[in-house]
Amino acid sequence: MKHKVTFNEAICILLALLFILGTSVIKLGIAPEVPVLFTICLFIFWIKFFHGYSWQSIQDGIKEGIGVAIIPIFIFILIGALISLWIKSGIIPSIMYLGFHLLNGNYFIPSVFLVCTIIGVAIGSGFTTISTIGIALFGIGISMKANPGLVAGAIISGAVFGDKMSPLSDSTNLASAVAESELFAHIKNMLWSTLPAFFCSLLLFTILGHGGAMNAARIETLSHILKSHFMISWWTIIPIIFMVLCAWKKIPAIPTLFLNITISIIIIFIQNPHQSIASLNKIIVNGYVAKTNDAAFNALLSRGGIASMMETVALIISTLSLGGLLMKFNIVQSAMSPLVAKLKTPGSLIIATILSGIGINLLVGEQYLSVILPGRAYKSAYTKLCLSSLALSRVLEDGGSVINYLIPWGVAGAFAASTLGVPVLTFLPFTFFSLFSPIFSIISGISGIGLKRIHGIMQ
Repeated sequence: MKHKVTFNEAICILLALLFILGTSVIKLGIAPEVPVLFTICLFIFWIKFFHGYSWQSIQDGIKEGIGVAIIPIFIFILIGALISLWIKSGIIPSIMYLGFHLLNGNYFIPSVFLVCTIIGVAIGSGFTTISTIGIALFGIGISMKANPGLVAGAIISGAVFGDKMSPLSDSTNLASAVAESELFAHIKNMLWSTLPAFFCSLLLFTILGHGGAMNAARIETLSHILKSHFMISWWTIIPIIFMVLCAWKKIPAIPTLFLNITISIIIIFIQNPHQSIASLNKIIVNGYVAKTNDAAFNALLSRGGIASMMETVALIISTLSLGGLLMKFNIVQSAMSPLVAKLKTPGSLIIATILSGIGINLLVGEQYLSVILPGRAYKSAYTKLCLSSLALSRVLEDGGSVINYLIPWGVAGAFAASTLGVPVLTFLPFTFFSLFSPIFSIISGISGIGLKRIHGIMQ
């Protein structure tokens, strides 16, 4: 006979899941796919034999969990194809060539952060920023013998800033919609936590990234390799400009990526009219394989392809299946509900919202749900304490969407790790912007600085 999950049960389940996943990935250092499947197995048998739910309701929970990721998964497949085509057509190599000659090695890391920030705001997509400009900058950084985790952290921090502050961003629009705040007022209000996080990140990237300049002979060697094996030209910037224009015209990601893939293919055939369709198809499916006389370059530029995204897709499906089950049987909701009633001060409410967003990222691995669930759970509490919807929408971003990049089994974290080839736990300590955002949001909540109240009274 079915019976509801109690608060104590929900807490025990969530703690057990976090222990299994955290121990497996962080302490044992194993890939998260198997631990996630193991927790799903345990949960299914527990909900079936201890609570009497049907196999059909369990399957429905899995389907509902996966349903939220169908579009992102399809986008990942298209991005995999685009990466390989951008390498083959010379777009990413051209960016690398330009970077070798323009970027100062002494300030390379902060430059990476700033470039990804600008591109991220223009495009409004952290995923696209990481998988295009990010790959090229990562290649330059590795060629300069920079710390891979530091380079990846700078790329991801810039991409997250752009994703957070762009009016074109899905996550920014979602947080604004969930809290029922006006979009541009929401972006303006986020500056209270975003600007301190930005400048602290820039300072740390400048300090940690100082030095490591590449000698002129190495630059000349790498430039020669790029020019010998790829078409290096200014007009390869056209697809990047086209992507930015599509973003500003608010064309959705899927048609934008399809159009960019088409343009990239046209560029390839212009460069080589005798290009074999069969070999091009192989590149799209399996990725581009670089064949230069430099092993390090081959490793950097042999990437992309639909197949390269399948491991990430498998992890996302597994994680969101677990998340769907936790939502279907009210595990997360049962754990959060008693907490809401006990929050009496703005500081405690904001801390609880931040921690809830981080917790949902850890348990569910999906950044949209880390915004939606706390937003629904705490909305009435913000109103009761006379806090504006802008206060809620800012906290949802600071504790929700930006944190997903730091979770090894999260959608964004898994994507960034797969795309750059750097494990999440390697770049996590250097993804300063994501680490600082919730901290400054909590400081704002406790101090009252920048905390927007109803009727526009600033406390």
